[in-house]
Amino acid sequence: MPADDQQVTRLLKEWGGGSKEALDQLMPLVYDQLRTLAARCLSAERPEHTLRATALVNEAYLRLVGSELTFHDRVHFYAVAARLLRHILVDHAKSLNRAKRGGGAAKLSLDEALVVGQATPSGILDLDDALKRLAVHDSRKAEVVELLFFGGLTYDEASAMLDISPATVHRELRMAKAWLHRDLTGGAAAHGG
Repeated sequence: MPADDQQVTRLLKEWGGGSKEALDQLMPLVYDQLRTLAARCLSAERPEHTLRATALVNEAYLRLVGSELTFHDRVHFYAVAARLLRHILVDHAKSLNRAKRGGGAAKLSLDEALVVGQATPSGILDLDDALKRLAVHDSRKAEVVELLFFGGLTYDEASAMLDISPATVHRELRMAKAWLHRDLTGGAAAHGG
């Protein structure tokens, strides 16, 4: 484990033990990675999108600091952060859709749906709904998608987080993409398998 990764893990454990100083030292170390994740989440958004990467990171930071979670290591921290980023984006999209209820959103292709932060608020909502349905069907596949696409984790990091091999991560991702494609395009087997 590189020195920075070890330092992040150490600071996470100290923060979990109640050290405010550890949190002060931790945030500069993880901020750039959180900003990268947020920018990735927003990369396909329309230019006039009202949520910016800095605001997304700040909201995630506030929720993380306000939580009583204990993080095992850096990978676990980023996995939780990925989940938070997803929820913040979904909440934002829902608030935008409230004003546009009944707006008849177009169906998305798989590639469009799996790029987080679509050009329409309904894109992220469609993906979120599909991921929830996939989680009911197969929670590990949904978690693989969340870790890789929302969390920006590598196959190795996701495999360590889920305690499975990188080859299994790859296989689960392929099957998750196929399932999501059927679900998002209204395929006959969308909810059956």
